[in-house]
Parts: sequence; C-alpha cells; structure tokens
Amino acid sequence: MKTQITQLLGIEYPIFQGGMAWIAESTLAAAVSNAGGLGIIAGGSAPIDYLREQIRRCKSLTDKPFGVNIMLMSPNAEELAQLVIDEKVPVVTTGAGNPGKFMAAWKEAGVKVVPVVPSVALAVRMERAGADAVIAEGTESGGHIGENTTMCLVPQVADALDIPVIAAGGIADGRGVAASFMLGAQGVQVGTRFLAAEECQIHPTYKELVVKAKDTDSIVTGRYTGHPCRNVRTKFTKKLASGEKDGSLTPDEFEQLTLGSLRKAVQDGNLEEGSFLCGAIAGMIKEVKPAKEIIEEMFAQADKLLGK
Repeated sequence: MKTQITQLLGIEYPIFQGGMAWIAESTLAAAVSNAGGLGIIAGGSAPIDYLREQIRRCKSLTDKPFGVNIMLMSPNAEELAQLVIDEKVPVVTTGAGNPGKFMAAWKEAGVKVVPVVPSVALAVRMERAGADAVIAEGTESGGHIGENTTMCLVPQVADALDIPVIAAGGIADGRGVAASFMLGAQGVQVGTRFLAAEECQIHPTYKELVVKAKDTDSIVTGRYTGHPCRNVRTKFTKKLASGEKDGSLTPDEFEQLTLGSLRKAVQDGNLEEGSFLCGAIAGMIKEVKPAKEIIEEMFAQADKLLGK
C-alpha cells in the first residue's frame, strides 16, 4: 500500500508501531521494521547509555528504517535529541510537548520529525515548525491521552494541514486502517495490537490481560492530576479510580502510588502495583502473533475493504 508516508520514510506499509515507554525496545521495533512498517524505540526517561545500546541493537537486527520516540517532558530530552543525531536515527516521533527547539538540528541532520498531537492547534504549530508529518492521536489510545476521539480529531487535523497525517488510537485491524484512510489519514500508528506480538518483551501476565480483555476492561485514571492515563482495569486501577472519585487520594498521593507502576507491570507483571497501559481496543485482540503476521493481516483486510 503506497501513500505519502511510505514514500516519505521508505517503508512498505504505512504503519508505525507506537513508542510505548518501557515496552517499545529494539526487539519489537526491529520486528515491525523488518515486516515493512516503522518500528519505534521508546526514549521515555531511560538512561542515555541504555538507549544508545537499544538503537545500535536495532541496527544490528534490521537494515530497514526505524525511529525513536522522545517524551519532551523527560529530564533527559535534550540528551536524547542529540543522541538520535549522533546515531543517525532516520525518524523521530515526539510527545508531551513542543519539539520546536530541536527541529532545526534534526532537519539539518536529515532526521524526519513526526510529532504526536491531540489537537488541531498543536498540529498547525508543528507544521509551521517544520514537521514532516503528524500523528493525530485520539483518546482511545493507551497511556497518556487527550480528550478528542480519533474519529473526530483525524479529519479536522487532515483538513487543517498540508503535511501527511497518521491516525492513532483505537486501531487494531484492517477496518481501523481503512477507516483512518477514509478520515483523511495517510498512515496509522498502532500500539495496543503490538502488545500481543510475539516479539513484544512484556511480562506474560501483561500479554494475558490484553488478550483476555473485554470491551469494558478499559479505564482512565488520573484526570485530576492533569495527566489522564488509559489502563486495563485491574484491582490497582480500580483503587486509583476510587481514590480519585471519593477524594481519599490527593493528586500527590496518586502520583506517588503510580510512580514506577508501568515498569512493575512490564517487567514484573505485578497486578497489585502495576499500571498495565492499554488502549480501549484491547477487547478485539484475541491471540498472540508475530508482528509480520499482524501487519500483513491488517493491510490485506484494509486493501480488500478499500477496494470496494
């Protein structure tokens, strides 16, 4: 499937794997890139030496393009911005802020810049700053979310910009891909579906939660902290939601409880203290498969639907 995104990045399928913190590492990113998509390594707040190692490991596993996601509110964002230049990473995606101050250096180094945006206003600012494309992410996605839905956000962003738009949030099969193109997108970003990829290195308990999730097993916590987050419904997230609702947890206490909770989910499968970030689409995911099979199935279905 050829679109502006495949031409811009030199990839076979217009699909990005989401830059999920503690989850998106070199093994998964390389598998997605080898399958024809764009694998992403999550920067998060990880040490620079670890991220350098992950980038170099990804290069050893694939000769295809891949990217790094930079959370701009991370304390080491400036170091990571320079690291992607030093390591000649072809694509950067960004979240949680405005990458404007890094844009000139990235463009000079030939890095393609694709910010994640939750609104039309930020999308327009990113185009003016020199972004090559934007990822319009709806509230259906896992992890930190905005309030606008994918269905509402993507067409408005597509209408407002001249650069390509990638749809994200609530996309798990070819129907979601086809719908995204109908809304004006030139590609998709998928996170939750890749949690159930064979190459995804999360704890087996995490994968089991995703595969067994029902449509009602998605819960958003932390709105009163200013950082709402979508998770799989567990005892821990229900405790957080309850404390938020009845005021028994202050925002500071909430933040303290959730500090390090994603790592506890990803590495330890800790159901008592872990935040199992996951999109609202998890109820559609029924089995674990190789990343290549996931991508090929999605685009075969999308191609058939778009052909109609």
